[in-house]
Amino acid sequence: MDILVCLKQTFDTEERIVIEDGQISDDGVEFVINPYDEYAVEEAIRLRDEHGGEVTVITVGPDRAEQALRTAMAMGADKGIIVDDEDLENADEYSIARVLAAVIKDLDFDIILGGYMAIDDGSAQVGPRLAELLEIPHISTITKLTIDGESVEAEKDVEGDVEYIQSKLPILVTAQQGLNDPRYPSLPGIMKAKKKPLEQLDLDDLDLDEEDLEGKTETLEVFLPPEKEAGKILEGELDEQVKELVQRLQSEAKVI
Repeated sequence: MDILVCLKQTFDTEERIVIEDGQISDDGVEFVINPYDEYAVEEAIRLRDEHGGEVTVITVGPDRAEQALRTAMAMGADKGIIVDDEDLENADEYSIARVLAAVIKDLDFDIILGGYMAIDDGSAQVGPRLAELLEIPHISTITKLTIDGESVEAEKDVEGDVEYIQSKLPILVTAQQGLNDPRYPSLPGIMKAKKKPLEQLDLDDLDLDEEDLEGKTETLEVFLPPEKEAGKILEGELDEQVKELVQRLQSEAKVI
């Protein structure tokens, strides 16, 4: 079975966000595999171990994103592909999906996995957009996956309930928390990952026109949410509390 995993390198979830000159600063920041993509990598390795074949991990990003691929290979993935995003200006989910599609169209695959969203932008669009470009079915936010021959059965998280879906290979699925428990890279795995093949590509290798990759969205402003103020405990008789609450909702919160 030929298995592809699309992943992204993101800020560590423990990092403090700092805005400088209207942009998020990455000075001194620790980067990790996007947490939802870890579930995709783990599931891909389990599928490979069950059905045979190999796992290829793919990312679009700067040179530092190679670390994320090496981590995935230390977990057990067989090889990696990184596409340099230096020439991608104003890239968004539309752009990334098109680049990934250009890479994947020349690869053999039975299934593509990815995290259901990246924790930095939270759009959850790249997976579905990629499936549409490749003209294959997709199932998002899966919490269980079973493959028998060409048949695919998945359990999908739907707002606190579960939806059961059947489909066929080839297919793209995106992973939700609960699909599995991602393994930690072992020391032998880390050593082996250093020798596993990693292909480095740029846009020229993919025969893509940079103008066709221009993002469809525009970021107008980046800012931190306002600091939360301390709550107020209303005191006095119940009717007095009600009057004060209504007054504050009108004059301060401006919600009524």
